[in-house]
Amino acid sequence: MIKRVVGFFGDKEYAGLRRRLFYPILVLIVVADLLVPREHAEFLWDGLPGWSALYGFGSCVLLIFVSKFLGHRGGLMRREDYYD
Repeated sequence: MIKRVVGFFGDKEYAGLRRRLFYPILVLIVVADLLVPREHAEFLWDGLPGWSALYGFGSCVLLIFVSKFLGHRGGLMRREDYYD
């Protein structure tokens, strides 16, 4: 069973099916976000549809770039044969 699940997400033969499943789910999430009442938003940006998703995505991308910078420039990463 687990081999079929891993094969579905990893094999290129299922790429079209994954896309056909992904896009309707994405549309449903956007529509659900538009239906959420926002009358109790504290700040202006809390009332904008999609703000949480945009903020989360931007934070994730920033976290990746900062960690890459710290890893390469900050001396946290070492070569593969560092201890040899």
